[in-house]
Amino acid sequence: MTRLSIGLQLYTLRDVLAEDFEGTLRKVAALGYEGVEFAGYGGMEAEALRDLLQELNLKAIGSHIGLHLLEGNLDGEIAYLKTIGAKYAICPWLPVDARDTEAWRTHLVNFEQYGKRFQAEGIDFAYHNHDFEFEVEIDGQIVFDALYERIDPKYLKVEMDIGWVQYSGVDPLAYIAKYAGRLPLLHLKDYRGGEKGQQIDTVELGRGDLPLLPIIDAAEKANVEWLIVEQDTCANPPLESVGESMEWLKSNYLK
Repeated sequence: MTRLSIGLQLYTLRDVLAEDFEGTLRKVAALGYEGVEFAGYGGMEAEALRDLLQELNLKAIGSHIGLHLLEGNLDGEIAYLKTIGAKYAICPWLPVDARDTEAWRTHLVNFEQYGKRFQAEGIDFAYHNHDFEFEVEIDGQIVFDALYERIDPKYLKVEMDIGWVQYSGVDPLAYIAKYAGRLPLLHLKDYRGGEKGQQIDTVELGRGDLPLLPIIDAAEKANVEWLIVEQDTCANPPLESVGESMEWLKSNYLK
């Protein structure tokens, strides 16, 4: 099996990025990450960011694009992604008032249209889950599954956040296998505790409760392209946290 590429979701570093966007990207590259997934661009022009990524030998995996931007700035988002050479556009989250069954019926229609538009430009559209997709049903089917059953795989890929899958009480290994071939991006996350209804305590890889090595093995078998490290909140300085997670990967997977 082909070794998976290792990326970082930059939301983890949102505070330090706000202070020094370019300098933080340089530190991410120095830690050994091969690619980054954006959650905002720090105000940089697309051409300048493209040149910086090339200098650092960092791949632009894709970007988390909020629903309001998909609705109101789709052409601009496409142009930026194409300039920096990103392959994926991902809807990362939905506002609380846009998560009920009727709202989801609308999302199903709109997501397919976004997917068609992105595909026409050589970009794959994906959706990133939390836990609420396992709590709402459409016609007796949980939204997570309805989303992918009702939209053609050409127009919507899976970005599975494995921490939220386990938090939702679903077998992460079974769900990776279920979406094999449609799952190019896997958010690799570790946490402690997190009983349903409680706040997840996200931690550095290897410090939590998830079966990370079986998850990575399942991801390889499912033809995942990128393992993307993400830590929602960090008790330690965020750059130290993502550095520790990379060291865990080097010791346990990349060796």
